[in-house]
Amino acid sequence: MSKLLKLFLSALLIAFVGFTIVQSDNDVKREVEYNQDPITADEETNLVNTTMVDFIAKGEMKASWYGPKFHGKSTANGEIYDQMAFTAAHKSLKFGTLLRLTNLKNGKSVVVRINDRGPYIHGRDLDLSKAAAESLEMMNPGVIKIKVEEIKIKGLNNPVVAVN
Repeated sequence: MSKLLKLFLSALLIAFVGFTIVQSDNDVKREVEYNQDPITADEETNLVNTTMVDFIAKGEMKASWYGPKFHGKSTANGEIYDQMAFTAAHKSLKFGTLLRLTNLKNGKSVVVRINDRGPYIHGRDLDLSKAAAESLEMMNPGVIKIKVEEIKIKGLNNPVVAVN
């Protein structure tokens, strides 16, 4: 490519910086403006009040994980357990409940869906799938304390869960 053509393309690119870009995906238009001013406190409050997702603190719980021995077998809700899916067992939370779990030692978080009952070992509150445990980096200790938040989607009372 010639030097003149490179210079022209560079100038053309620079000319577009700072303009509004409109992108259309399946009849949904999004506008992205460069050099926007930060949002005000009132605007931030409006954003928080209109969000579609709420995180409800459930406190700290003790979590363990289960995997290979149960992989391919039926869970309490009737689906087949997949140790590489992001699921968990709890003694009483409704099937389909979504939880955001955070490892208190390293700050790593994961979202899981309740699809089974357990754990059945005294002092443990949640049994996580192998994939969830790996994401939280809890495989080696096996049991950790985690921060638990229930995820509520506004306007959706019972998450739809497909059962194979």
